[in-house]
Amino acid sequence: MAGGADELKGGLKQGLGKLTGDDALEAEGTAQKTGGKAARKVSGAFNEGKGSVKDAAGDALDSPSLKAEGVVDKVKGKLQGS
Repeated sequence: MAGGADELKGGLKQGLGKLTGDDALEAEGTAQKTGGKAARKVSGAFNEGKGSVKDAAGDALDSPSLKAEGVVDKVKGKLQGS
């Protein structure tokens, strides 16, 4: 789960900063949360692309298992990116 942990930690820091009035902690949390979200979306796009390649290769090679792996990777990527 690339970026998910940073996104969560950043959200916690951001909320704690707001709660305590600590602008620096809030800003640090916002940056960490944004970076984590970006990393998660990039990972999702990568998995979708990898899945598309495996899906097409499975069709070309008449390999149902490779095609299935591709479908799973594409779904995984879509879920990561959302």
